[in-house]
Amino acid sequence: MFKENEFRAQIVKAGKTNKEVAAFLGINEATLYRKIKAKGNFTREEINKLIGFLCIDNPEAIFFAHELT
Repeated sequence: MFKENEFRAQIVKAGKTNKEVAAFLGINEATLYRKIKAKGNFTREEINKLIGFLCIDNPEAIFFAHELT
């Protein structure tokens, strides 16, 4: 399960904007927004790029978190 709030916090922590993240991935901001709102519909390649670009220490906690019921 994708954790949207933690992903957005990581963008801020890295000092980046949504526009910068989208440009880095080679997509427009609207596409980035849709990927975020679709609960992290990022490709493996995009996730790997984001880990380095946003200096994500624990990608599992953002992109692959377990849903508790």
